Amino acid sequence: MSTITALTTQVKNADRVSVFLDGEFVCGLALEVAVGLRVGQTITPAELAALERREEIHRARERAIALLARRPRSANEIARQLRRHQHDDEVIQQVLENLTAAGLIDDNAFAAFWVEQRDTFRPRSRLALRQELSQKGLEREVVSEALEGLDEIEAARRVARKQAGRWRELPEAEWRAKLTRYLLRHGYPYDVVNEVVSETWLALKPDDES
Repeated sequence: MSTITALTTQVKNADRVSVFLDGEFVCGLALEVAVGLRVGQTITPAELAALERREEIHRARERAIALLARRPRSANEIARQLRRHQHDDEVIQQVLENLTAAGLIDDNAFAAFWVEQRDTFRPRSRLALRQELSQKGLEREVVSEALEGLDEIEAARRVARKQAGRWRELPEAEWRAKLTRYLLRHGYPYDVVNEVVSETWLALKPDDES
């Protein structure tokens, strides 16, 4: 059993304290982890280990919150990032449960956000979006629900309109072939591609004839 001989605020971070036992520095703790500690208090090795474990959970949670502050993320994304910082699975699970309970991690909301952002700024096919969301570690049911309202034809139209002018000077057959290959490579089904290519050509053709 040891005695806390000093609790000092760290110079570089006022939200952390340095803990000294029997005159020697032992560890640094976040203020919220160190709450309740006092100089003169005795502490067992097991109690010290518990404090250090709480500190690790706190650090992992702060890392997760910093990631979420940049943009919404799936639970799987957060877990992968925390593993890169050498946090073990038990700590990661506690952090995920805590942040999910607080409403900061919500895979359904994340999937809906991802689809909306893609559809607004970088339209994607349903297949491409399904692959992206699966790579984020989302369950199949979550992905399917997020994609239910996607207007794939309208997304393809926007992509086609953006690309159509690049090949304006080409003969019709070559123009159609290029745009068809482009849309197919981006995951749009053939029936959608066929409709959109024809529609886009008809919209473009009068300009070519003028």
